[in-house]
Amino acid sequence: MYYVYLIRSKIDSEKTYIGFTVNIGQRLQEHNSGKSFHTVEFRPWHLVAYSCFDTKLKAIEFERYLKSGSGHAFAQKRFW
Repeated sequence: MYYVYLIRSKIDSEKTYIGFTVNIGQRLQEHNSGKSFHTVEFRPWHLVAYSCFDTKLKAIEFERYLKSGSGHAFAQKRFW
């Protein structure tokens, strides 16, 4: 399975991140241990939501959508 996940910083609730992975637990641990350049500054992070997909292509397309203008608005209204 393939996952698109949304995380929020525990120290600054305005800082959020959207990503793609095949292992949510491991990926969250990587964000919290500083292995991700994009999220190291605002750790620790907590999982807000995730969506599961049966194909990698669907997951990547949904991640791209959430990072787009209309997808960002959707995420703000539905997830954050």
